[in-house]
Amino acid sequence: MSNEKTNEFSWYVIHTLSRQEDRAARNLRILGLRIMAPKIIKRRRNEFTGDLIQKMKPLFPRYIFARFRIDNLIHRVRYTRGVQSIVSLGRNPAPVDDQIIFLLQSQMNDEGLVKVCDQFKTGDEVIIRDGLLRNFTGIFEREMKDSERIVVLLNTVSYQAHFEIERGLVSKCA
Repeated sequence: MSNEKTNEFSWYVIHTLSRQEDRAARNLRILGLRIMAPKIIKRRRNEFTGDLIQKMKPLFPRYIFARFRIDNLIHRVRYTRGVQSIVSLGRNPAPVDDQIIFLLQSQMNDEGLVKVCDQFKTGDEVIIRDGLLRNFTGIFEREMKDSERIVVLLNTVSYQAHFEIERGLVSKCA
């Protein structure tokens, strides 16, 4: 590694132990590193009660991002609890381009959640993927203000109805 590159702050991908993204992030923050651990919300139905369950999960399971000077902290980062390794090309840790980090950060809210969902346009044909109305089709009408809910015009046999539904339960028809 060249000396001029090792003295700069750069973002690196940290490979964590299985299901230890939060532990690694917490311990690296204690070292004073800037951490980015993007998350998404996974929704599913409880198979016994039918309730909608929301759980925060890593966007990239077993990977987080950390910003630091590689020459100063490489060994401390590698041996931090929860960390398996620093992603490398050959023998040298590979810095992540700042544009990639900016792109990810632009999609994240203050809690680190990334909005990952279908972008619907008025008139799109959609299918309900889960719940009591599973496999019914309808037409996307509009998003609800400040909500994860949308309004769909449901098409059933000789009947049409408008209703609100969780965005995560609906996807575009192919």
